Amino acid sequence: MRDDYLKQAQQIITDPNILINVVSRRVKQLKTGMKPLVESLERLEPEDVALREIIEGKISYELWDPSQDK
Repeated sequence: MRDDYLKQAQQIITDPNILINVVSRRVKQLKTGMKPLVESLERLEPEDVALREIIEGKISYELWDPSQDK
């Protein structure tokens, strides 16, 4: 995982637990064949692709609020 991508993504998703969850979910999607939402001239690992997608605003997250399920 590229340190510069990680630092940039941490500026967008500041909670480390949420960042880990978002990246790991996206990596699973990429490994099962989903297409990357960013282009790169270099070959990136799935973790780096997920971080770039966060940095470029291609993916985001929404926290679940259990009180809204009622």
